[in-house]
Amino acid sequence: MKLRLLAAFAVLSLLFNNPQATAAEKTDASVELKELIGQIEGKLKEGKRTEAALAPDLAQFDVLLAKHKDEKTDDVAQIQYMKAMLYLRVLDNNEKGVAAIQQLKRDFPDTKQGKDADKLLASIKEQEEGKKIAKSLTEGSKFPDFAENDVLGKPLSLAKYKGKVVMIDFWATWCGPCVAELPHVLETYKKHHGEGFEIVGITLDQQEEKLTNFTKTKNMPWQQFFDGKGWSNKLAVKYGIHSIPMTYLLDGEGKIIGVGLRGEDLESAVTTALAKK
Repeated sequence: MKLRLLAAFAVLSLLFNNPQATAAEKTDASVELKELIGQIEGKLKEGKRTEAALAPDLAQFDVLLAKHKDEKTDDVAQIQYMKAMLYLRVLDNNEKGVAAIQQLKRDFPDTKQGKDADKLLASIKEQEEGKKIAKSLTEGSKFPDFAENDVLGKPLSLAKYKGKVVMIDFWATWCGPCVAELPHVLETYKKHHGEGFEIVGITLDQQEEKLTNFTKTKNMPWQQFFDGKGWSNKLAVKYGIHSIPMTYLLDGEGKIIGVGLRGEDLESAVTTALAKK
């Protein structure tokens, strides 16, 4: 999970490493923020990921904001935005992150970041609700159903598979551990599909063609939910998914009988579940 958060913060830093931007296009605020982000990334790589360890850097955001307080530009608003992202994506402090976004909305209402504040706040709320659902997804509980269309446009829901043993697989073609586990998944599917074992894939891919080519090449015939939003995948957010691969094995009534099963453990659990049908 932490690797994902670090990656998210690193992606944001690319906003300040655009090779097409000329020196004349870079404002003092953007240059100073780029330096601060580089400084923070260095600490993160050293394993310094606590609020105490990053306290001087958090204070530096406020120093920059005070220095440019009369400049209501996107570049200065980005300072406040990145401060919020540090709280939200790295320090996992939603309370302070939300407060920072609310301040962004108040102080920079006419900037791109300020105009997007409400959308971001709504997304944070949705993620919080997902975390609550994630905590409830334990063995013995029923997995909440959904009604969507798969990547081919066909209806997809868990109700469709009532009476079957189903594995819900959150994954992506770019996920190394997911691809490494795939041979075990395929073996289990081929061995038990005829007995009533199904798989529902929920992919965090962003390129549909890459996904469909991959599933075709790997002979993965089961349904896949795809919306191209990566970590913001609608169902991944709904169920509070923060790392992949993540799997839930369900019995014929939709109750969870296994979480995060891999390799022989998956095959054994499927065998046992099918024997109880």
